[in-house]
Parts: sequence; structure tokens; C-alpha cells
Amino acid sequence: MIFSGKKTEDATIVELLASSLRRDIAFGTLLPDQKLKIEALRSRYGGSNHSMRETLRILATEGLVEATAQRGFRVTSATEDDLRDIQLVRIEIERIALARAIALGDVAWEGRVIAAHHALQKAEAAVAGAPDDLVALEWDEACRTFAQALIAACDSPRLIDLHRKFFDQSRRFRLAQMREGKLDWEARKARQKSLLDAVLTREESTALTLLQADIEAELKTH
Repeated sequence: MIFSGKKTEDATIVELLASSLRRDIAFGTLLPDQKLKIEALRSRYGGSNHSMRETLRILATEGLVEATAQRGFRVTSATEDDLRDIQLVRIEIERIALARAIALGDVAWEGRVIAAHHALQKAEAAVAGAPDDLVALEWDEACRTFAQALIAACDSPRLIDLHRKFFDQSRRFRLAQMREGKLDWEARKARQKSLLDAVLTREESTALTLLQADIEAELKTH
């Protein structure tokens, strides 16, 4: 039982470390292509060598960190090509998942989508008025919750897992667009309301078109 408790404690530490590194990668505190040295990370975030290596391994499976030829790690690049590829994959995955959710979703699912949309609108209003880091994190989480709610009824754990992975990879691009004032808040509000209406009335074609437009608008490529 002691061993089991120790494993649970270690897992909790790794989860906290991973959350902190995800946040700092998303906000650009840890820069694209930056080398990630275990000792420096431990000094900054805490944890043991083992827990930090496990954290980096998890982030590598999520595509946020890459292993280097020297058996070290670095933050994944964030080029225009990376953005374009993430946008492409998110659109394909989320269109498939949303189409299935519209076909399979019940009233309870509709309720969760409505609630997530309401929370997102409040978060969008807050971040448009005061885009500090804490408000931005709350907004980013509201974006995630709405995106997850939309596809939650797709009845495919693998689609949901792929969505989570690529949504996380898109965070730093979305947050950069927000910080640089490149998001049209009124257009987003209107588009998301239309998307909600199309989902609730089961207008699949309209919903998929609006979903794609929303992803393209928050992950703009040049």
C-alpha cells in the first residue's frame, strides 16, 4: 500500500509539472526550439530528475516537446508550417467528431454544449477587456471546454484524445493571436452563436462550415 501511495504521489507531481510546462510553452515563457535541461527545469519548477524526465516524456507524446539527438529535450518549433499543419489536422479531426456528435448526441449533450458556450462568452468578454495572463488562461480553458463539449457525444475516445492533443499544440498560436490583438471578438461571438444554433438544430453542413471558419480565424496563417 505504501508503494501504491508513492506512485500516486509521483503521478500527482508529474501532472502538476506538466501543467506548468504546458502553460509556459503556451505563453512563450519557454520559447520554440529552446533546449530543456533537466537541472535548470528542476530549479525552476521543482520535482526530481525522474519526475521531470517523465513530465518531458508526456509532453513529447503531446507534441509540445521533442527529444534531441543528444538524448535531451527541446520545445517543439512554432513555424508557419507548424501552424498550417496543426490547423489542417484540427479541422479534419473536429469536423469528423462534430458530425458524429450531431448524429448521436442527446439532450444532456445539448445542455453541456449550451453551458460551455455561455461560459465561453463570459470569458471572451473578460479577455477582450483585460487580457492579462490569468484572464487569458481562463479564456483559453473556456475555449477548450467549448471545443470538447461540441464533440463529446462522438462516441470515439480516440477522436477525443486526438482533439485534446492538437488543441494543446494550438494553444500558443491562439494565445499569440489574442495578445497581438488579431482576434475579431464581435465576429467570433456571432460565429460561435451561429455554430451553437446549427448544432442544436442538427444542421450538420452549416455547423461544420462554421466550425472550420472558427478554427481558421483563431489559427490564422499568412
